Amino acid sequence: MDSIRVVGGRALRGEVAVLGAKNAALKHMVATLLAPGDHELDNVPGILDVDIMGQVLDHVGASCRRDGTTLAVSVPDELNPEAPLELVRKMRASILILGALLARLGEARVALPGGDDFGSRPIDMHLEGLRGMGAEFELNHGVLEARAPDGLFGTEVFLEFPSVGATENLLLAAVLAQGTTVIGNAAREPELADLAVYLGEMGAKIEGAGTSTIHVHGVPHLTAARHRVVPDRLEAGTYALAGAISGGEVTIRNCVPDHLRMELRKMAAAGCEVSVDESSFTVRGPDRADPIDFATLPYPGFHTDMHPQMVAFLATAGGTSIITENVYASRFRYIGELNRMGADIHADGQHVVIRGVDHLSGCEVDGCDIRAGAALVLAGLRADGETLVTEAHHIDRGYDGFVPKLAALGAVIERL
Repeated sequence: MDSIRVVGGRALRGEVAVLGAKNAALKHMVATLLAPGDHELDNVPGILDVDIMGQVLDHVGASCRRDGTTLAVSVPDELNPEAPLELVRKMRASILILGALLARLGEARVALPGGDDFGSRPIDMHLEGLRGMGAEFELNHGVLEARAPDGLFGTEVFLEFPSVGATENLLLAAVLAQGTTVIGNAAREPELADLAVYLGEMGAKIEGAGTSTIHVHGVPHLTAARHRVVPDRLEAGTYALAGAISGGEVTIRNCVPDHLRMELRKMAAAGCEVSVDESSFTVRGPDRADPIDFATLPYPGFHTDMHPQMVAFLATAGGTSIITENVYASRFRYIGELNRMGADIHADGQHVVIRGVDHLSGCEVDGCDIRAGAALVLAGLRADGETLVTEAHHIDRGYDGFVPKLAALGAVIERL
């Protein structure tokens, strides 16, 4: 099993460019299934989740070919309506194939999804919305069997929570449905808005993506298109905090700083110097962070996937910080690993209390999911001595070239 070894005490300096967003590229890959022909996605990161989604697409009949950061997807006229358990259980984003296959074929068989272990993340809102559009479901032996015997029809759906996955699944289904679909209390994430742009380039008629109400006017067919994936704000934020936690200065290029406005605001409140340009920003870290409080919320709030990295940064703050996790009920496994390094962090329900310590000490820790693994590497940049982060394959699911990019900024780091 691969590990990442990092030696702390080196302030990171320099520039790093980010690639397309994992949380956009995966959804765009699913969207290609809606239109036969040759699609081309640019700015696609070379990460494990993209490889897994490529295998899912291959199984249903499409073919994927990568050339650098360009991914070509050829979609045939005929598709297999089934996504296999061994692939779907590895990645939660695969549930989006449900809406796409229902729209294209009128049927789908999809195993219930896997992905990072953040506690219960039911797909009830996905299914309720699709039922309103005419879909029928049965769960047999862990496989969700879906049919739309009369096709899908436009309807009004009001989500209980602005779920990104539910909004995306309904959007993928609605673009080929008969009539108009209205999605209320929709997610507003930039990656979802980028999916709507791509679907529009394919011929879909979508209004309001990026707002809380989306109108989708169904069309009879879509055509293949080329699209450049929106930059990854989570990758950008992670490298910014890597510079900050090390007391260095890092410039992030090829990004959209406005997509991180809440995260950058909190970094500034914690003592970072932040300067922003149109497609880049620079973060200079303090000698020691100031304590802050924040809560994770759907966009434009603080992103839950930046929560562990920020907690690592605040572990050595000069006071007590309180974090409230409002998105995932159980994403705190990494806290015990940070405490092994000398942090003083306590979880109480959905709240995390971080009492800043003078220093962290390197040791062996378990990177149990994508962002936890990244956060522990960041903690290792600050810690005394050597930190070994195991299960590095989790980091590979979300970051392209994580170790070499940090090394280029001056980190003493290697992959084992």
